[in-house]
Amino acid sequence: GVLLWCVSWADLFYSFHGLVHGGAPAPIFFVTPLVVGITMLLATLLIQYDRLRGVQSSGVLIIFWFLCVVCAIVPFRSRILLAMAKGKISDPFRFTTFYIYFALVLFALILSCFREKPPFFSPRNVSPNPCPELSAGFLSRLCFWWFTKMAILGYRRPLEEQDLWSLKEEDCSQNVVHGLLEAWKKLQKTTARHKTAVSSGKTVSGEDEMLLGGRRRPQQPSFLWALLVTFCSSLLISICLKVAQDLLSFVNPQLLSILISFISNPTAPTWWGFLVAGLMFACSMMQTLILQQFYHFVFAKALKLRLAIIGVIYRKALVISNSAKRESPVGEIVNLMSTDAQRFMDLAPFLNLVVSIPLQIILAMYFLWQNLGPSILAGVALMVLLIPLNGAVAVKMRAFQAEQMKFKDSRIKLMSEILAGIKVLKLYAWEPSFLEKVEGIREDELRLLRKSAYLQAISTFTWVCTPVLVTLTTLGVYVSVDPNNVLDAEKAFVSVSLFNILKIPLNMLPQLISSLIQTSVSLKRIQHFLSQDELDPQCVERKIITPGYAVTIHNGTFTWAQDLPPTLHSLDIQVPKGALVAVVGPVGCGKSSLVSALLGEMEKLEGTVCVKGSVAYVPQQAWIQNCTLQENVLFGRALDPKRYHRALEACALLADLEMLPGGDQTEIGEKG
Repeated sequence: GVLLWCVSWADLFYSFHGLVHGGAPAPIFFVTPLVVGITMLLATLLIQYDRLRGVQSSGVLIIFWFLCVVCAIVPFRSRILLAMAKGKISDPFRFTTFYIYFALVLFALILSCFREKPPFFSPRNVSPNPCPELSAGFLSRLCFWWFTKMAILGYRRPLEEQDLWSLKEEDCSQNVVHGLLEAWKKLQKTTARHKTAVSSGKTVSGEDEMLLGGRRRPQQPSFLWALLVTFCSSLLISICLKVAQDLLSFVNPQLLSILISFISNPTAPTWWGFLVAGLMFACSMMQTLILQQFYHFVFAKALKLRLAIIGVIYRKALVISNSAKRESPVGEIVNLMSTDAQRFMDLAPFLNLVVSIPLQIILAMYFLWQNLGPSILAGVALMVLLIPLNGAVAVKMRAFQAEQMKFKDSRIKLMSEILAGIKVLKLYAWEPSFLEKVEGIREDELRLLRKSAYLQAISTFTWVCTPVLVTLTTLGVYVSVDPNNVLDAEKAFVSVSLFNILKIPLNMLPQLISSLIQTSVSLKRIQHFLSQDELDPQCVERKIITPGYAVTIHNGTFTWAQDLPPTLHSLDIQVPKGALVAVVGPVGCGKSSLVSALLGEMEKLEGTVCVKGSVAYVPQQAWIQNCTLQENVLFGRALDPKRYHRALEACALLADLEMLPGGDQTEIGEKG
């Protein structure tokens, strides 16, 4: 960078030298070295700035040096041809400095293609197998060379778990779920304040109501708005990438028109054809690179979107009130995490088509109008006629989708109950009757799926046929309205190229409509579940009221739901610190309810509950995973051999492990 700066200033001083000694250099000999010198100075500062920030490969610098080389290729050839034509070099100094400049720029481009080592004091990556994308250079990210090693390994042998890379920190659920959860909680607080203001009798003034457009805020927080707030930047980046790819797709038809004109003109210079062909190749390359970057970006964000939604639903399921649990059983919650969250992931790659499809249709119609004139209106009229048909189909599909999801919730709920009580079913030979129930619900679900499939087939058929019908209608009208309208090579090839571009958004439109319908149904279901009442975390206080006591309940009355009568009445309990207490009583007298009240899982109607410190709860239902006994004991934590052995000894499990042939590596099922 410094050498390039010196070469530019040498050119500038040489021009001043000629001016002082009676010459009259053109202004271009002053402006060009000055601008190039300032540019190279800024490039040098940017190189140093990136080094200080620890940037291993700068895409800005690679693109800059590449453009410098491309812009210098034409003068490179022209100066040589001019010197060969004249038989001598007219300006040896500028001739020499230019080729020094070209060599330095080319050398800078080559050096910038290699990524530098990470800074010495960079944060250490403790992952055993970190993802190479984090340290990949600009060209490696652009062409996905960082994935080549994994592809070759998968070709040679089946991949194993230890072959997979560790997740990037930004893709971990701890970071992904947090953003959406914070946005949702913020919306919940805003809605709660609005409800409090309305219930307390506060009204909006006339001027404020006019400013607000007379619209009242919704009583439920919008989960869609929380998603937009969390993933707004990702959505904008993906839209920009898709719009750039769409704009580049319309460059090739214009270059094709120029190329056909060049072929038709025998007097055109040869270099013009090579230039147009090179531009078409470069345009196609840019279009492909941008499209693949778009797909990689949008599918990665779609996975994060699904992960965030599942995490929010899972956290809500842990704090939902008992009355809400009756309204949203386990089957529905499982369906929300498995099916409805997947709907959002399926929609994410197509969401950009909301902007892309209108843009492509408008640009295609504009260029077709320039090429074929008003005849294109016949094709537009045909597309407009198909819109009401597809609108009616979309409304019916939405209704079928909502009803089908209700049947699916019922089926999953019934299957969960069957699997939980499979021993009782087999004992009394009830399998045929329960199988008949499941098959009945599944038959209703299949009936709705069949209707939705028929409607989807109608919508897809109409939109798939639309490009062909629009092409035939437009070209037929163009030829028939005026005998002077002739389809020559330029009009035919360019029009077909534009119609092929128009075919892509029209073919994607039914898939977008179907995905939007399914996601809108899932959005309402998830929003309804997330808006359910939660257990009050403040019902159990963590402060000490009476010294020397670990647990205190004063005049406590508890219920499992607000619409149910109280289960525990007027409790007064004081448990001294360090005491061992056993609660004894017949079945149904409230022993488990008392423990649930201490945990805050029951709704407190009156009284106070104070618990000192943290609480460890061992329920009657064991949490057993389908893995080894050791993994069940560790429960996701790293193995500490000494602590693990102490835990086994404290639980008196050593004698039991000796009886097992596999020891603590014995595989156990979810039912033990």
